[in-house]
Amino acid sequence: MSHIQSGKTFNLHPVRSRSNPYRILFWSLLILGSGWLLLLLNRGQVQSPFNATPTPTRSPQSYIMAAQAYFAAGKLDDPASDQDAIGAYQKALKIDPDNALVWAELARIQTYSSSALSTDQERQDRLQEALASVEKGLELAPDDSTVVAVYAFVLDWNASSNLISPDEREAYLAKAETNANRAYLLDPENALALAFYAEVLLDQQKWDQAKQYASQAVERAPDSMDTHRVLGTVLEAWGYYRDAIDEYIKASQITPNLTFLYLRIGLGYRQLAYNQNQLYTTALEYFEKAANVNQQLGIKDPLPYIAIAKVYAQQGYFQMASLNGEKALSFNVSNADTYGQLGMIYVQARNYETALPTLRCAVDGCTADETAKLFEDIGILTESAAVKPLPLTNLNIAYYYVRYGSVLAYLSTPENGYCSHSLELMTQLRLTYPDDPVLMQNVEDNEATCRSLMGTPSP
Repeated sequence: MSHIQSGKTFNLHPVRSRSNPYRILFWSLLILGSGWLLLLLNRGQVQSPFNATPTPTRSPQSYIMAAQAYFAAGKLDDPASDQDAIGAYQKALKIDPDNALVWAELARIQTYSSSALSTDQERQDRLQEALASVEKGLELAPDDSTVVAVYAFVLDWNASSNLISPDEREAYLAKAETNANRAYLLDPENALALAFYAEVLLDQQKWDQAKQYASQAVERAPDSMDTHRVLGTVLEAWGYYRDAIDEYIKASQITPNLTFLYLRIGLGYRQLAYNQNQLYTTALEYFEKAANVNQQLGIKDPLPYIAIAKVYAQQGYFQMASLNGEKALSFNVSNADTYGQLGMIYVQARNYETALPTLRCAVDGCTADETAKLFEDIGILTESAAVKPLPLTNLNIAYYYVRYGSVLAYLSTPENGYCSHSLELMTQLRLTYPDDPVLMQNVEDNEATCRSLMGTPSP
């Protein structure tokens, strides 16, 4: 019999109960919970999972890759921003502070970047920053050959500072050799460990072993800038300037925007040019290349212009030498060492009247008013600054003292009493470097000139 005919309803679903108290309770709680969540969202107490994050998350590896790109581009350190190799590595370490190799690589870049800084104090400060970085890496991975090798490298460069005592230098070198040897023993196949070991051995005057290790490093890592740079440094110390130039050129081909490599190439050609004048032109080309790279990167480094000035001075082109020295000074008007370099050029040009205030700034220091007067005389258009005197910490500075003393003696009169100050400076040199025969001969010449002018008999 038909369901319709019988008056019953045909239903495709099973018959359900009209009322379920548990279901009603569930839906009531769900509605109340949703309302409460909406209220919290409106108040800002809860963030939607679909909202964009305030700052995008970036992996440390992306910063490491950026740092490597900056290094390859020669942008090790940009004082105006953190868009450089050092800044990128520091950002990577903020995300991953336990990465020992990144701490070591940061230290390596900081060490190389010190070569582009203008003053001894700036260089020492940067090298101390590098030491702190690599020591952090060493805490995290004390038995990693590369980290230990970079530690030796940083110690070695710290030993070259002009602002440390001979005892401090020996302590740095001894510690550098211990760690360089340990890095090599941890991994005898590590080319970087071999290269930095060679550099330490060179600074300890262990010439043969340094050359052996540096050559092995290049054989194992011919595509490494570091290995070619170190072999170039070793060959340069041996006096093999042409071979050293070849190694520096190979290093510059691997990393074509590191200006300190072009400076080493130029210095090699300048050294060879003492016997072959046509090589002065080649030296100038590399110094100018370093200056141009710095200009493209926005780096105001006086060193290329000082190097160019010295080439012109060696050739006897003193006006060109002076112009480039003055350009270098305009980059950092408070850098006492640049005043010393420029003063030496003025002495070579027999421009004693201008050499006097320039060397005075290097040796005695000078006020902002005194530098303003000097800039006016030589035509430097920049703001003046006070200059702190250079402490007598190395032979380069000693020759600033002796040249300043000779200018004081030459320009001395009974009225200005310059010879009294010259003799004071010569006394300092006698006390500090009594065993340097060339320097002492210059000291004696200055003393003899002043005694003649003052009518004082020789001792």
